[in-house]
Amino acid sequence: MSPTRIGTRSLLGLLGDWRGAAPGPSYLALFDRIRLLILDGRIAADTRLPAERDLAATLGVSRTMVSAAYRELREAGYTESLRGSGSVTRLPGRAPIGGHDTTGDYIDFTKATLPAHPELYPATQRVMDDYARQLGGSGLDPFGLPELREAVAARYTQRGLPTSVDQVMITIGAQHAIFLLARVLLARGDRAVVELPSYPHAYEALRAAGARLVPVTVTANGSASGDDRRHGWDAQEIEQAFGRTGPTLAYLMPDFHNPTGESMPEALRPLVLREATRNGALVVIDETTAELDIDRPQSFVPFPAYGDDVSSESAVLLGSVGKTVWAGMRVGWIRAQPGLIRKLAAARYAGDLGTPVLEQLIVADLLRDFEPVLDVRREQLREGRDAVLRMLGSHFPEWRLPRLHGGLAVWAGLGAPVSSQLALAARAQGLLITAGPRFGLDGALERFIRVPIGQPTAELERGIEALAAAWSGLSRSSLPPVDVFADVV
Repeated sequence: MSPTRIGTRSLLGLLGDWRGAAPGPSYLALFDRIRLLILDGRIAADTRLPAERDLAATLGVSRTMVSAAYRELREAGYTESLRGSGSVTRLPGRAPIGGHDTTGDYIDFTKATLPAHPELYPATQRVMDDYARQLGGSGLDPFGLPELREAVAARYTQRGLPTSVDQVMITIGAQHAIFLLARVLLARGDRAVVELPSYPHAYEALRAAGARLVPVTVTANGSASGDDRRHGWDAQEIEQAFGRTGPTLAYLMPDFHNPTGESMPEALRPLVLREATRNGALVVIDETTAELDIDRPQSFVPFPAYGDDVSSESAVLLGSVGKTVWAGMRVGWIRAQPGLIRKLAAARYAGDLGTPVLEQLIVADLLRDFEPVLDVRREQLREGRDAVLRMLGSHFPEWRLPRLHGGLAVWAGLGAPVSSQLALAARAQGLLITAGPRFGLDGALERFIRVPIGQPTAELERGIEALAAAWSGLSRSSLPPVDVFADVV
């Protein structure tokens, strides 16, 4: 298979301020930045890099400097020279896409997840008789088991959104749901409204379907020290994004948004539905984090409940138990109008033949009494949030830390565009952490980094100690003043 190709302009956008504040030769700074882009997945494996001459001209540097950076990439195992293809990206050793190096003893802050819920194993034991009864069938159903569809519909109804079984389809996790919706709803060149920052794999799924992304900004809230600058979503920007571009769909995470932790104000939700209806778009609402409430001052019903009989049909909901039960439990769902559910089921056979039966039975069992499951998670997240904010405040008094009421991570403002440098320096300290630009478009968000709160406290402590060591090793003399937040989102 021929490698994919990244153009010089696309690479330039990802590189951002690649020189940064790092000391040493420029070719090593370029090598480090391209290496990070490969490690965190912004440049996929088997991608052909621009020719040395073209990249040098675009960057305004000598070809010798680019050649030296490419040589370092090749010798470190991040590229391979193929006849007729130039330099093609590789992942060294056994490190898979996403940067988790299985050959090393790293603390992993790249995933905002929780350990498996303590009720997962008991639930597995409880459903084994039901599982035995399923073994006489084919085990294949693109819609999902009736008992799980009923449990999902009942959960939405309990939360304030009456839902019938024919409005629910079971998927192999939320990412599968995003990919399937993108493939069915989008054609090449269609516009898709997305938040900036946002979940990077959603960007990838939409782009894989051929979408052109239209960003709307989500700004993290004020710091724990009392900063009350504007935050969240801007109504005028949303109206302009829908009205100016005529999108086919929008992908939004209005509750405990990843990565900022923000929740969309109640007054803005009907406006989003009205704008979507007026412009003929569907709004895909990602609810994977919606019930990870720690102490949010206001509760919200599911998104379609904020619309009237017409506009409510503009919203498609997707959810999963990946954040609430366990990321390894690959079960999710889509709630949509029955016609779209049937269309999605028909299209599904090209990629898979249904969700595993045992996992569906386990999730159905847990959903029937889900509040105790969530209570455990809320207490775990409260402990993790308080510990992380305390440690970050102690080690990094100059950072801007949000008031976090739920979700799985802290979106920390660094006060300087050094996120990629910090992520690289953290690797040398044994910590894997995702640089801010991974959650954005075209190299933005260098002033931010995401710190998870769901790991055990001891692991969080070790990770933040490693992060502090990495931060102290950066060249502090060249950092701009800490109150500069030119790309706050």
